[in-house]
Parts: sequence; C-alpha cells; structure tokens
Amino acid sequence: MHQLEFILVMITCLSWFSGILFALIYCERAMLLKLSRFSLAIGCLVLAVASLMILCTGDVAVPLFIHLVHQEVFFYLNTSAAWLLLFGSAMAFLTCALGSTEKSLANRRFWLIGLGLSFFGALGVFGLQDATSFLIAWELMSLGGAVVILGERLSADSKSAVFFMLALLEVGAVAILLSLMVFSVASGSTSFAGFLAAIQQLPGVIQFFVGVLLLIGFGAKLGILPFYEWFPGAYGSGSGASGSLFSGMILNAGFFALMRAYLEWLPANGASFYLGVLVTIVAVLSAILAILYGFQQVDWRRLLSLSSAENASIAILLVGTALLFRQEGFTALAGLAVIVSLIHMAGHCLAKGALFFTADSVYTAVGSYAIKQMGLLKKQYCWGIGVLFAAMSLSAIPPQIGFLSEWYAFQTLFQGFHLISLTGRITLVFIGAGLALSSAIALATFIKLIGVGLLGAPTQDRFVLPIKYKLSIFGVGLLVLSLAIAAPWWIDILDPVTVNTLGVHAVQDMHVGWVMVPLTAKFAFTSPAMLVIVMAIFALLPLCLLLRIRAFPCRRERVWFGGRQPSTLYSSATTALTFSNSLRVLYSFIYHPTQKVHRETVGSEYFSKKIIFNEQVSMLFDRLLFRPLIALFELLANNIRKLQSGDINFYNAIIAVLLLLAMLSVVLF
Repeated sequence: MHQLEFILVMITCLSWFSGILFALIYCERAMLLKLSRFSLAIGCLVLAVASLMILCTGDVAVPLFIHLVHQEVFFYLNTSAAWLLLFGSAMAFLTCALGSTEKSLANRRFWLIGLGLSFFGALGVFGLQDATSFLIAWELMSLGGAVVILGERLSADSKSAVFFMLALLEVGAVAILLSLMVFSVASGSTSFAGFLAAIQQLPGVIQFFVGVLLLIGFGAKLGILPFYEWFPGAYGSGSGASGSLFSGMILNAGFFALMRAYLEWLPANGASFYLGVLVTIVAVLSAILAILYGFQQVDWRRLLSLSSAENASIAILLVGTALLFRQEGFTALAGLAVIVSLIHMAGHCLAKGALFFTADSVYTAVGSYAIKQMGLLKKQYCWGIGVLFAAMSLSAIPPQIGFLSEWYAFQTLFQGFHLISLTGRITLVFIGAGLALSSAIALATFIKLIGVGLLGAPTQDRFVLPIKYKLSIFGVGLLVLSLAIAAPWWIDILDPVTVNTLGVHAVQDMHVGWVMVPLTAKFAFTSPAMLVIVMAIFALLPLCLLLRIRAFPCRRERVWFGGRQPSTLYSSATTALTFSNSLRVLYSFIYHPTQKVHRETVGSEYFSKKIIFNEQVSMLFDRLLFRPLIALFELLANNIRKLQSGDINFYNAIIAVLLLLAMLSVVLF
C-alpha cells in the first residue's frame, strides 16, 4: 500500500465533502459558493496528483473498514484507473475553476452539489471492489449528473431531458444489477476478486448473456445505441462546463467499468469471441449513427455531445477487438487494442473539454450556443490555437493525440488477418470500413464547427472573451499536442495494464525510439514528433507564397445577388444548416428530415409579413423505439386511470373479487 497516495485520495474526498457542505449551507452569500467551487477544484487537483503518483509508483489498495452485505469494502486503483482518472480529474479541475455560465447564484448552488456527487460517484466506480458499493457509486454518479443539469436551467425543456436521461440510465442500471447478481450468486460473494473463477464454471450461453447485460448497462452511460439519444438533450440543457464533466471524468469512469468487466471478469473462450463480434458491430454502428446526427446539430453542446458518444464507441470497439484477439491467443494484439483504447479516451477527454470550454466562451461573448458565423477568431490567436488543436485531435488530423490513437486503431484492425476464424477476419474488415466512415464524417463535423462557428466576417468590432477561457483552452490545446509528441517517452507507464490483464508486455513493442509502431516496425509506423518538424518545414512554402502574393494588389468584388443589392453584409454567409444539407439528403433514409414553412401575411396573401422556416431531423430510435413505447405506456395509463373512478361501490367490488380469488387459491392449492 502506498500511504501517501491514499492520503491524497482522502484529502480529495474531504475537499469534495467540504465543497458540497458549503453549497448546502448557502444563504444568499456568494462567498460560500466561491468556497464551494474552490474546495471542489482543489480536490480534483489533488486527485490528479495522486493519480500521477500511482502511475509512477504502482497500484494502491486499502481496506475501508466498512462492511456491506457481509462483504468488506476495499478501495483499489490500478494503472488503467489512475490513467483515466488523471485526465478526468484534470479536466474536472478546470470545470470547477471556470464555473458554469448560469447567472443565478441559487441555481449555481445545485450545480456545485451535483458536481460533488458526480465526483464521489466516479471515484467509487474507479476504486470500489465489490458489487454493492459499486452500484451505489454508479447510481450516485447518475444522480449527480441530473442535479448538475437541473441546477443550471439553461434550457426550457431541461426537466424532460433529464427525465429521459435518467430513464435510459436506469435501464442500464437494471442490466448491471442483473449481471452482478449472476456473478455474485456464482461466486458466493459480492467481491470482484472471485468473479472470473466463478463465471468460468457457468455455460457459455450464460457467459454471453452476462456480457450482453454488461454492454447494455455500461453502454447506457457511454452512448451505445440506442442510448446515445439522451446525449443531445441532456448536454444541450447544461453549460459547456457540465459537458466537460460528462465527457471527461464520467465518460472515463463508464469506460473503465466496461473494460474491467470484459477483461477481468469474463474468461477467454468461445462465448468471449462471439461477444467480441457483437461488441465491435454494435460499437461501430453507434459511432456512425452518433456522428451522423452530430453533424446535423446547430448547437455547440449538442454537436459535441454526440461526438463524445462516437469517441466512446470507438474505444468500446477496441475493447471488442481485444476480446477477439485474446480468445484466439493473440494476446499481444489484444494488449495493443487495450492500450490504444486508453490513449484514445485520454486524448478525447482533453480535446473535448477544450471545445466545451470554447462553447462557454462563445456563449459568454455572444449570449448563444448557436453555431453561426461571427468571426470570433479575429485577433484571438492564443485562444484560436487551443481550439484548433483540440478540433484537429477529434478529427484525427496529425500530429495530435487523436490522430495517434485512431491511427493505432486502424493498424490494430488491419492486423485482423492473423485471426484463424473467418468470422473474426470478416468482422474486422467491415469494422475498419465503418470506422473509416465515422472518421470521415467526424472530420466534416469539426470543419463545420470551426469553419461556421468561429470563422467568417465578424459581426462586431471586438468580442470580449474572459482571460480564464483563453488561458485554459490554449493550455489544454498545447497539452493535446504535447501528449502526442511525447508518446514514446510516457507510454511505458501503461505497461502494467496489459501485464496484469493479459500477461503480456505489449507497450514495449509499440515504439522504437521516437517512432510509434503497431508491435512491429515492418507493418506500419508514425511519429508525431517527426511530423511536427516536417510540417513546420513544409509550412515555409505557403508563407513564401503569401509574401509573394502580397507584392501584387488585391482586388475585392461584391458577391453577385442576381442584380439586387444585398440586404446585409452576411446575406451569403454559409450557415450550419446549409453546410450539412448535402449529407442530410444523402442519408435521408436515416435522418427522415422534415421542413415546415409558415407565412404570416398582411391584408392579402400576396404580401408576406414574416416567413418562418423550421427544419429538423428525427432520431432513429426515437422514431422506431421510444415513441412507440411512450404511446404504449400512455395507453396503459389511460386505461388503468379508470380504476380511480371515485365510486365506493366500484372499490368494494374490486375488494370482493380479490377476496374471492384469495379464498379460491386457499381451497385449490
């Protein structure tokens, strides 16, 4: 046991508890809310330091001297937990430091309480080692997220969005409960330590069924289809700071739980192979659908939320690929897939946090989260560099960390030819094609976000962006780039992940000097550090051309408007709607777009006063699954409501029938 690291974790919990307490005793004093936010931020910073120390020194395991259901509760953080927790807590620190865009102090109080509950829940998911305490932490994390959104009230339909989110998350919670019940009954204990040995004694059908339950349960938090459809409503009802929390620490916690369950609780056998096939197929479909709908969004938070679902699906896809390789004995390739998934989630946490903070800075400057041309990048160079690096990473553009992780993902899938099973090889071929499609749409999505959302002619001379956003986004953007450049030097700290779960040192074969390779330099290679140098050299060419062009006069002409004078300077500006229209037409069988035009006339139908255009796309599972279910429950509720007639004779008749049935049951049975 590493005493210092555990002491830091305890300091973190004490700091978070203090933050919640300050928010609870709030009495119209802004100072208490500042103390609450400060305490929560300090706790996250201390946890980041503790996680970094665990990565450098080794795992931390300690008993908490608490018993639940006759089982002692242990707290244990391994390398993979510390890795994901490091980046999650770092972005959680910035979330607390920057704060919400909600203006009301009373509302912000609940937002801070929700943050604290989410932090405690996420830490429990990472560290608790028995089914009972784990379920409590999982539900606490969901409850905290709901309080976070309801505490901001930035959307008129936030209550319905939260209700929809909790409804789907509870479906996942029930699936997790059922799977943990199977493990606990088979092992005779709720401790995770005995799950693997116990599940090996069960038939393969039961193992596969448990794996499906785990996918449903943890996938509800990660955005596996159809659960990604709660993302835009919930994220779009909160601030960018809340989105950073959901896409950072909470998403990392959900992924860690899924990865641990598949790699440490389930054995490598035939059931694991077919489970891997199912997981990869579901994950790639989720990634494609999520980013397709993300491309159509016109709100920063909603677009970024669906991108989070897409990136989580890519990480799950890699875990499914690891199951395929592990079952056939290719443990080194399985280890490669696991390490790449951890790198991908870390890079996503940083880049997505930076863009969510960008959304808040846009809202602070213009009072709206809408994606439209406002020229916000004019003279905002440091801020713009951070935003650009984050968007490049999520678009898998070199040399960012997102490029490195997706490059590794493709290289892992390309090595599917090693598999003996034809089913496995064909699966990975189609998965690779699906991943390529989602990556291409992701690139178009972030071109739209930056090109339409931040570029264009400025709508006013100067936008006021708080310095806290500028420095934070610039710093995180540089960290996204630095993480990729320094990969050959820090990647060795992840070696215990594959050693403990697969018994193989996969990380050692993932780099040769400062070149990154997929276990062998003969298959493929890349180097973000070299790319930075080469790209800097090639950048001299356009700079020279720019200097040459400036030697000639530049003539500007107005855009042709069919012989008419443009009404405003921005009449021909590209909107988020027009940018994504081509893909909406191409995939209309998925989107089912609807367009409504309403005209308000004056005196005669020929004189229009106002034309209102409304366009929207329908979510696939909302149309095919959720709406029919809601209609069914409403029908049942309307019929059951008739029982509440208020007629005493009707109630007496019901009691008489129940009494008669009870008497008959005694006589017959």
